[in-house]
Amino acid sequence: MIPLSAEKERDLVEALRRGKPSAKRCFYEQYYRYVAAVCARYARTDEDVKDLVQDVFIKILSRFDTFENRGTGSLKAWVRRIAVNESLLRLRAENRMLTTPIDEYGDVPEPDERPAIAEIPERELLAMIRRLPDRYRTVFNLYVFEEKSHQEIGDLLHIRHSTSASDLHRAKALLCKWIDEYRKNVE
Repeated sequence: MIPLSAEKERDLVEALRRGKPSAKRCFYEQYYRYVAAVCARYARTDEDVKDLVQDVFIKILSRFDTFENRGTGSLKAWVRRIAVNESLLRLRAENRMLTTPIDEYGDVPEPDERPAIAEIPERELLAMIRRLPDRYRTVFNLYVFEEKSHQEIGDLLHIRHSTSASDLHRAKALLCKWIDEYRKNVE
């Protein structure tokens, strides 16, 4: 996504408020990859991502009158918040916030150190994140990418903040295990 200048973002917002079809197309083209990337972190399959992206754009374009322009970057932040919220709503609606015991993933030792991920392709890392059980993946994304506290995550997911911390720890342990396995298979 190429960031819009303050002037172009303001013009796009005004055109969207007037309901111009060309503005909707421009908005979609500008934000599609960004919305898809956010949704991909929460969804398990590519089909789920496509469905989520569609839902996000429908919600954005049908409720654009509620957007408050607070300056450069506020449109992107608003889009991101809607994408995250729609992803969480989908997980709740499908009752997929149930966690899977870590025992089902085999022995997951405590990592001795943070794994080196610089040489691992981004698509592989995303695939690993998508393999996490739904709640672990959701907690991981909210904590790491959305920079939410465990208290905020607990409130969003209707779980105790200590459960959020535990789920994050387990998600990191699984990711470390999978990263180690990937690196061993590549070497």
